[in-house]
Amino acid sequence: MDRSDCKQQRILHIKNMVCPRCIKVVREELESIGLPVFEVELGKATVCASVDVREETIRDVLYKNEFELLCDSKSELVEQVKLAVIDLIYQDKLPLLNTTVSTYLAAEFMKDYATISSTFKALEEMPLSRYILLQKIERTKELLEYNQESVSQIANRLGYKSVQHLSAQFKEITGVTPLRYRNAGGPARKPIHQLKD
Repeated sequence: MDRSDCKQQRILHIKNMVCPRCIKVVREELESIGLPVFEVELGKATVCASVDVREETIRDVLYKNEFELLCDSKSELVEQVKLAVIDLIYQDKLPLLNTTVSTYLAAEFMKDYATISSTFKALEEMPLSRYILLQKIERTKELLEYNQESVSQIANRLGYKSVQHLSAQFKEITGVTPLRYRNAGGPARKPIHQLKD
């Protein structure tokens, strides 16, 4: 179906989309249930609402692929914040920020950081600052496993002011230092959309 043939469009806000493969899977799964899909990007899909597909069917097809349909503004905000944090960390944008992550997020979502942070904590049951730290540690594990950069280079890539700060946080979370993790292993990496304390 062409976009111009659709009388009404709908944006589906979807939790746990974190990579290009997620975009492909969401598109394929929504189309498999007969829902015309016009656009899919991280966190959302634009579909034709004129086609009669039950909400429960959409939820089920997303759920079987570990995605979740979001239906309220607070959940949507939290998911958008998660995607913004992942983008900052995994696209190496942290060293380029001329401000703090909290100031960046407040400007990005046009809300004060206290509102963003309290909403995040209420829904995710962990402080936003802790979520950011856990994402940084998972990214560090990934980079250590590639074994192509020094710990100092990794610290710079993740916006740390010193190797010691990264090492201290890494050991607090994993129980081992970055060098020990690189040489002898440590706790396995976790999917970035499932990070919890």
